[in-house]
Amino acid sequence: MYFCEIKKTVHLRFHSLPVTTSRVAFSLSLLFLSKGLGWSTVNSAYGDTIVMPCRLDVPQNLMFGKWKYENPDGSPVFIAFRSSTKKSVQYDDVPEYKDRLSLSENYTLSISNAKISDQRRFVCMLVTEDNVFEAPTIVNVFKQPSKPEIVSKAPFLETEQLKKLGDCVSKDSYPAGNLTWYRSGKLLQPLEGVVVINFKKEMDPITQLYTMTSSLEYKTTKADIQMPFTCSVTYYGPSGQKTLHSEQAVFDIYYPTEQVTIEVLPPKNAIKEGDNITLRCLGNGNPPPEEFLFYLPGQPEGIRSSNTYTLTDARRNATGEYKCSLVDEKSMIASTAITVHYLDLSLKPSGEVTKQIGDTLPVSCTISASRNATVVWMKDNIRLRSSPSFASLHYQDAGNYVCETALQEVEGLKKRESLTLIVEGKPQIKMTKKTDPSGLSKTIICHVEGFPKPAIQWTITGSGSVINQTEESPYINGRYYSKIIISPEENVTLTCTAENQLERTVNSLNVSAISIPEHDEADEISDENREKVNDQAKLIVGIVVGLLLAALVAGVVYWLYMKKSKTASKHVNKDLGNIEENKKLEENNHKTEA
Repeated sequence: MYFCEIKKTVHLRFHSLPVTTSRVAFSLSLLFLSKGLGWSTVNSAYGDTIVMPCRLDVPQNLMFGKWKYENPDGSPVFIAFRSSTKKSVQYDDVPEYKDRLSLSENYTLSISNAKISDQRRFVCMLVTEDNVFEAPTIVNVFKQPSKPEIVSKAPFLETEQLKKLGDCVSKDSYPAGNLTWYRSGKLLQPLEGVVVINFKKEMDPITQLYTMTSSLEYKTTKADIQMPFTCSVTYYGPSGQKTLHSEQAVFDIYYPTEQVTIEVLPPKNAIKEGDNITLRCLGNGNPPPEEFLFYLPGQPEGIRSSNTYTLTDARRNATGEYKCSLVDEKSMIASTAITVHYLDLSLKPSGEVTKQIGDTLPVSCTISASRNATVVWMKDNIRLRSSPSFASLHYQDAGNYVCETALQEVEGLKKRESLTLIVEGKPQIKMTKKTDPSGLSKTIICHVEGFPKPAIQWTITGSGSVINQTEESPYINGRYYSKIIISPEENVTLTCTAENQLERTVNSLNVSAISIPEHDEADEISDENREKVNDQAKLIVGIVVGLLLAALVAGVVYWLYMKKSKTASKHVNKDLGNIEENKKLEENNHKTEA
């Protein structure tokens, strides 16, 4: 029988395989031979049900059918029997197939829960009275490995150093898969001193499944920063070759500092006296350096500190160049220039200053600053156009002066000094009179100038009577006035007394009776019109000289009036308070004149 001879040869070939030959090679050899001899191959996934048709035509005189498998040494192991007449099925007592077999009426054998040990040569046998027919089937079982995982990962990698990156592990595979490494999606190939890959696989003696491990040693560079590493497993399954990929792994790359920088915190446009200066030194290495040397202006020795150094309450002498360097690499240094801005203001005089009217008072506001500063003068909260200058002090010059300066580019750098100027003066009096157009009364005004504010008192010369019914103007720039309105029937002399802490000043004015016309004196004039009045006064001088003669005559008349001053005084008092007594005095005056 030619077929039987070939089968025996095949058995001999399998039997002669070395003990060290892997089960994968054995399976592939069976597959190759079965294809060459027309044998059938069934591929099954691990844990699935293996279904093997008999592939023989059932003869009419069939007695029974049987299934067996062959050990590697060629010895048969029968596992299932089915009678064609009794339609009964029997399963041999083979422990590894207990409760896993099912033989159908057409002699198809099914094996549940496929295992790696099921990967062998099975034979379907149909037996008649005079012949035996056999049909072999090669079973291959495949197990998909677990998704590969990168484990034992290095906490960090260092540039220019060959260091183990991690292990790629994939478990429970059959046959064993192949592991590969990728950097940013590109396959890593072994390269001496740069990429070193070690692969190993281990088989579980019970499940006969493989665990594959691939370790990667890698010499990293700064170009690997944030670069993802992955690994994959390529394996064979029932439908062919497949690949599974791991999750990405990104490693912290350590590299030495190549440059240091220095900066001021918090960033600001300008630093002024009194500020705190915080310097921060940074190295571009990973991990960044934790200690530095800080060099202050004019100090050759560095101050060892963390990456920050603070100088509190900076003064102007802190202006200069600040540097920092690595502790162990002093030649790697960075520097920055810092200007501590300052602003000084000196006002002379300052505080409260008391001067006399007409005095000279030089005022200076001196500025010293790190850059150009603006200066503003204020008087009583009103901005002045220019700095004050006092060649001859006036009462209106008194007030609160403020010299204020600031550096516009430096936030918060302002200075101000104040001068409270007090202008004092002895009381100065000028009296004027004016007759009412009706001729029934006269207004006498006492203009007073002085500081502190003089107190004004009116009296009637001779009698010493005090006149209290007066009207006063507001006190402005050291000036104010007091006025009274009288209707004297006799000539009278009024005295205005002005007194402050400096002096007491007295001035008198003769007032004619209302029945006698006289020249009215002009009211107090303003400083602005004083110059015009002076010009007009020159024209009046000639007239005054011409009137001197008339003044002699008036002197005689005045002497006569003085004799009656007491009587006139009574008339004034009665004019201010007692009308009936006024009338009696008027009658007596008429008799005297007669």
